[in-house]
Amino acid sequence: MIRVVRCGNQRQPKPHKMKAKRKRHEPEFKARVALEALKGLKTIQQIAKDYDIHPVQVSDWKKAMIEGANGIFGSTKQNADHEDFDRKRDELHAKIGQLTIEVDFLRKKSKQLGL
Repeated sequence: MIRVVRCGNQRQPKPHKMKAKRKRHEPEFKARVALEALKGLKTIQQIAKDYDIHPVQVSDWKKAMIEGANGIFGSTKQNADHEDFDRKRDELHAKIGQLTIEVDFLRKKSKQLGL
């Protein structure tokens, strides 16, 4: 793409540089880099250079791994309890709906029969 810049009466084309496409890193790669940063055997700068990424990414992934570590050990039982609660609640809502329909039907029939 060429951008035109006006300078007085003349037009001079100015080349427009396209940005490079962002790299998408797999979760396994991010975990490997973050784990290496957590070990502390190399500096963040060395790790970034080894993996050809920006040092801020290494720091961000390390921080994300530390914050997410709590969920690794305690979330399975909590998730199972939450799923069980949601399933039971859905069953009860369905039962309420069914009973409401039955009550409405019986009310209507009792009026028709004069009861």
